[in-house]
Amino acid sequence: MKEAQAKTIYLDDYKPTPWQVKTIHLTFELDEEFTVVTSRIHFQRDATDDNEPLVLHGEELTLISVAVDDQLLAADDYEQTDTNLCLTNLPVDFELKTVVHIEPQNNTSLDGLYKSSGNFCSQCEAQGFRKITYYLDRPDVMSIYTTHIIANKQKYPVLLSNGNLIEQGDLDKGKHYAIWNDPHKKPSYLFALVAGTLEYVEDHYCTLSGRDVTLRIYTEAHNIDYCDHAMTSLKRAMAWDEKNFGLEYDLDIFMIVAVDDFNMGAMENKGLNIFNSRLVFASPETATDQQFISIEAVIGHEYFHNWTGNRVTCRDWFQLSLKEGLTVYRDSEFTADLHSRTVKRIEDARMLRNYQFAEDASPMAHPIRPASYMEINNFYTVTIYEKGAEVVRLYRTLLGVDGFRKGMDLYFERHDGQAVTTEDFLASMSDANNVDLSQMQRWYDQAGTPVVKVTMAFNAEQQQCTLHFEQSVPEIAGHAKSKPFLIPIKMGLLKKDGTAITLQRENEQQMEGDNYTFQLTEKKQSITFVNIDEIDRPIPSLLRDFSAPVKLDYDYSEDDYSFLMSHDSDAFNRWQAGQALAIDTLLSLITAQEKLEPMALTHGFIQAFQNILNDTELDHALISEALSLPSCSNVVDQLGKNADPDAIYNAVTFMHTT
Repeated sequence: MKEAQAKTIYLDDYKPTPWQVKTIHLTFELDEEFTVVTSRIHFQRDATDDNEPLVLHGEELTLISVAVDDQLLAADDYEQTDTNLCLTNLPVDFELKTVVHIEPQNNTSLDGLYKSSGNFCSQCEAQGFRKITYYLDRPDVMSIYTTHIIANKQKYPVLLSNGNLIEQGDLDKGKHYAIWNDPHKKPSYLFALVAGTLEYVEDHYCTLSGRDVTLRIYTEAHNIDYCDHAMTSLKRAMAWDEKNFGLEYDLDIFMIVAVDDFNMGAMENKGLNIFNSRLVFASPETATDQQFISIEAVIGHEYFHNWTGNRVTCRDWFQLSLKEGLTVYRDSEFTADLHSRTVKRIEDARMLRNYQFAEDASPMAHPIRPASYMEINNFYTVTIYEKGAEVVRLYRTLLGVDGFRKGMDLYFERHDGQAVTTEDFLASMSDANNVDLSQMQRWYDQAGTPVVKVTMAFNAEQQQCTLHFEQSVPEIAGHAKSKPFLIPIKMGLLKKDGTAITLQRENEQQMEGDNYTFQLTEKKQSITFVNIDEIDRPIPSLLRDFSAPVKLDYDYSEDDYSFLMSHDSDAFNRWQAGQALAIDTLLSLITAQEKLEPMALTHGFIQAFQNILNDTELDHALISEALSLPSCSNVVDQLGKNADPDAIYNAVTFMHTT
């Protein structure tokens, strides 16, 4: 047996396989010493690739036999390595049967099929299926799966896999079986198997077309009383996806398995989602409101993958953000619709700024679609997920709610049952709205966080206000210099009395209202608004709703921040102004200590926060966020190497207690 060496995989080297898998039938004979896995795979080859060998992935497998169309092969009829099984001289259309032994109880990698706490459980994303049987373990190979599970009935009374249960019964010697069939094509990473001693709660959901779907949550006995919120969350997610995207569930049963020691947190296997129980269970006596919302979100996220990830999947693992970024965006919208939209936007922006911006500025910086990898599991990052979601949000900002929905509809119409790329998603958005979005490709290909510097010139006599924009990305070692991104910047202008200015662009008759989305496409651009009948310089409200994942550089004064916090119609920017005002005030408090002067809060600072408290139109969750003061770590981020820990602590403590 030959050993394979790890190597770098490049996006540009992608080559589609000439082999199609029409169906795969798996039989698992679960046992304590070893598990026998028999696979029957119907292969078809592209007739133009007559000499192409069939190279199957396989790791940590004990090969017992190989047969082609029921004819056993001798050992010298194939080549086996530690990672592959290679067959040549094959017909165009044939069935391959392999029998292997695996040892789930000794599988400490927790990839593939493993055993923990007496239960069998699987984890196949990204490349775990190859530890179950020999297969083309790549996401662009999609097939119809039938899974036959045989096990001791007393030890493993519950036998689960993907799809619909089509047969079950008892066998000799205290064994029983279950046969599951998934009628929808899927890649191998979405395969799942669970067997063990589990209990379940059951509910039902009637889909948009009137189909009755059985819903079950399986778990260990000690958790069975904590499933109610998860079940409610699942039904909310199903209804939300139907209402907002017209996406209906497509099997007769949807199952969640939640166990204490599942290693991946959560996994969207087709029809059989598997979770670690900490992400699913909650009780009013022990869980906070935020924990309930988080559980609802993660249940929604994995369910939403049924279409964005399962029905339409990734061509290769470089496209990971195609499913994860899109689904994170969808679960974010789900939470925003059910709770406070502004608070959710604040939470997402905070996450991005605290973690993803830091990753973008580190040696680990990478675009949301990387160009190469050695270990795909290293790319399950905040860049792929959270920045990927922000890139999806850009389409919604550019196209509007209706335009985005048209793009999504076309995406599913074109690609249901396919493994596709980020270019396919971009093309769907562009074609559905008849608009050129080619510059959006740079968000997929370029690493780094853009910085947008803004300056403003106001001429009261000419009644004109001009905003100058310049975008840049700090140089990143190992990455080419970035080309300009397409950056939508939502903005408004406020009068001295706090009311909004109706915007009219230069040389345009149409009025834009008090909220305008400027598309920054070049390194430097300007926009002029006219007929501004004001004596005093307006205050710009920029990057409203955090409309792009960028850093904003505008020379706001403390008075500007106080003004925006009190008067801006954009709730996100009110919060943002409050955070910036608090940071500036903390820096002033630190400076006062250095000068041995007494610390004091300004009247403007106090009044701005008082205005938030007195605003009866704000919901309580937003008020809580707006009144949240920066932490010591937030100040350290501002000061960097010049941070004085004692002075920072004293300033933060003074602000929090005054």
